[in-house]
Amino acid sequence: MSVLVVRNLSAYRGTVLAVKDLSLIVEQGEIVALLGGNGAGKSTLLHAICGLITPVSGSVAFGGEPITSMPPHQRVRQGLVLAPQGRRIFSRMTVHENLLMGAYGQPDRHLVRRRMNLILHRFPRLGERFRQLAGTLSGGEQQMLVMARALMAQPRILLLDEPSLGLAPGLTHEIYAVIRELPHDGITVLLAEQNSYLALSVAGRGYILRSGVVLREGSAEQLQHDAAIAQAYLGDHGRPG
Repeated sequence: MSVLVVRNLSAYRGTVLAVKDLSLIVEQGEIVALLGGNGAGKSTLLHAICGLITPVSGSVAFGGEPITSMPPHQRVRQGLVLAPQGRRIFSRMTVHENLLMGAYGQPDRHLVRRRMNLILHRFPRLGERFRQLAGTLSGGEQQMLVMARALMAQPRILLLDEPSLGLAPGLTHEIYAVIRELPHDGITVLLAEQNSYLALSVAGRGYILRSGVVLREGSAEQLQHDAAIAQAYLGDHGRPG
């Protein structure tokens, strides 16, 4: 079953047409990678899917229902949740309070508590720092908190934007170990990542983007050896694209 269907989507980032007539499909239970360097359109696409950017053309359907005109908060309630890049946390709130923000609007306190216990099992570092101000966490721990807060919203599909950006290898390994297990928790994943090796180590399929268009799509095994990856990162003449 197709959880997410994007058809002929075009969207601006500021004055730049950053996504151009792009289409993709994500099936239930998949981890799908969006690969490409800076300026490929990955973040703009995720923002358009979750409603933070209004596309100029095209459509987005989630769970078989059109959501192109749906406000962002309603998309979250439907189970479409973004974990943004940039470690966007509430720095003057504790880890506990940040996690509760992810469950905002959920009236069942017992459900919230069970969800939090599950997430802290996945991220034991956050449990160790439960009462600590989020702004005092390391960069990797803040990235864990961004992802954990998104999981508190009980997503059906989680949009992950550059979860490994700027992280030490050990913390990256911890985060990707969690990502790999998300489909076992019933969570589908659309993963935007510059590190193609990392992304394809957990994804079943992927799309290679450059300048807002899809250069190639295929299985992870196919894309691992595809020259389009080099083109997406280096450009046609070996220069940064």
